[in-house]
Formats: sequence, C-alpha cells, structure tokens
Amino acid sequence: MAERSRDIWAEWLLRRGTAGDKEGWVNFLRPVRDRVLENAQLSGGETLLDVGAGDGLIAFGALERMGEGGRVILSDVSQDLLDHSRSLAEQKGVAGRCRYLRTPATDLSSLGDASVDVVTTRSVLIYVRDKRRAFSEFHRVLKPGGRLSIFEPVASFRGTEPRDVFLGCDVSAVEDLAEKVKAFYHRAQPRDSDPMHDFDERDLLRLAEEGGFAEVHLDFEAVVARGNPPGWGEKAWDILAKAAPNPLVPSLEEVAERELSPEGAERLLGHLKPLVEAGRRTRRQASAYLRAVKLL
Repeated sequence: MAERSRDIWAEWLLRRGTAGDKEGWVNFLRPVRDRVLENAQLSGGETLLDVGAGDGLIAFGALERMGEGGRVILSDVSQDLLDHSRSLAEQKGVAGRCRYLRTPATDLSSLGDASVDVVTTRSVLIYVRDKRRAFSEFHRVLKPGGRLSIFEPVASFRGTEPRDVFLGCDVSAVEDLAEKVKAFYHRAQPRDSDPMHDFDERDLLRLAEEGGFAEVHLDFEAVVARGNPPGWGEKAWDILAKAAPNPLVPSLEEVAERELSPEGAERLLGHLKPLVEAGRRTRRQASAYLRAVKLL
C-alpha cells in the first residue's frame, strides 16, 4: 500500500526543508530552542502550551526541564505533525504528559482563560496574517504571572536585492535568468502583503503590548556577513538549492526548472553553485526573541 502523502507543513519540516539532513537541521535549531526555553523561565509542575509545535522540538525540550510534574500542550494546524509528535512522545515515554490540539495560533478557544503557565512559539507568527489576534489569544490563555517566549525570523530585514544580486551572490552575468526566479518568489509571497514580510521587530513589541502584556522584552539580532551561515560547511549548496525556504514555496532548483528553459536553469545554477560553495556571497538575516509576562 502506498504511503499517504503528508500535508505541506509536515512535508516541509520532515523532508523538503532539510535537504535530506534532518539531524543537521535539528542541531541547527537546538540553540534556538534552548534560548526560547531559557526565556520562558520554566518551573517544575507547570503546563506549557507550544503553539505551532511542529515535531515537538520545544515541547519535548520543556518536559526535560520541568520535571515529572510538567505537562505540555502541542498545538499545530497540521494533523500530520501532531500525529508525528504523538509517536515521538510514545517513543520517549512521555505520552502521558502530552496533549494535542489541532488549531491555528489565532484560535485557541479549546483552551480556557488562564489555563496555562507558559506559551512558546518558534517561527510561527511569520505565517500568521492576524498577528494581533494571536497575541491576544496568547494573553488570554495564560494565567496571571504566566510567561510568553517566542522566536521569530524577521524576513523583512533582508529587503529587496538589486538586479545583479541574488541570494547574496553576484549574478550580473546571468541577471536575466535570476530576475525570472526572483519574480516567481515575489509573486508567491509579495513583500508588501505576505505575512512573512509585513512585520519587523518593532511590530512584535507593539503587538505584544497591545495584546495585553504589560512587561515585554525583545532582543533583536541582525547579521550582514560574507559567507554561508555557520554549520553549513560542505552542504551549503544542497541546503540553498534543494531545501525549500519555507513550506509555501518550492526550492531554488524546482523554481529554476519551472521558470527557465533546461539550458537556462543549468546556466543559472551552474553560475551560483561555485559561488555558494566558496562562500562568495553576502548573507543578511535577522531574528527576534521576545519574552513577556502577563501581570497579576
């Protein structure tokens, strides 16, 4: 019997977004998880709600820190990812400490007011159009004194590259081909309206305050640097070309094959590959860690 296809969120997190290196992807995300949990200031016996839990990276990490009395609620829009997390929980022997909710960040109505001690997210609001509603829901379900701890990439920081630059590489020799690929991504996720690009770190701070949090802290980190991100090493080209940048769009190789002739795709990818492998590119990336408290 053929295996049932997974939804786009599970397919990306478990395969399309990792370029076949799931272990490397988890290792890359582990410091993010640890910082989110440190900002959450967990105590024993608490209940943590992980919104957009994915495959449970943060939730299972929280259980290790909260002791036997700790409980987690994993919520996600993907039933496939919830099922995957349920299987992992059974393997880890923590199934009795986990609850699962299929619901978006903007509708946590299956949870009562003041019902959890901590809310966490990682790279979730970047897909949410009504971010104000999400913050309001986070605040509602938290108990007085409850904490919110989130991590979000700030995609708008990258801005729009000039015509002769693509993925931080000089593409003046293949500018016409690069423009066709860039145009596809811009159509798929317009920079002036898509939830991924319509906010920055100041918006997160403002939305948390407007959502009812009276104590809010935000750490913004931005990098403009020559070369590939740390840890990419020899896998840099596979990560950049074969991994889909997010669940809603294809990989670079897939877009090149779709938008260009076979000769054009070969020419563009052949131009980019040695530049990426040699680290001859400038990367621009930014992220925000926000922590907040619901006052008594």
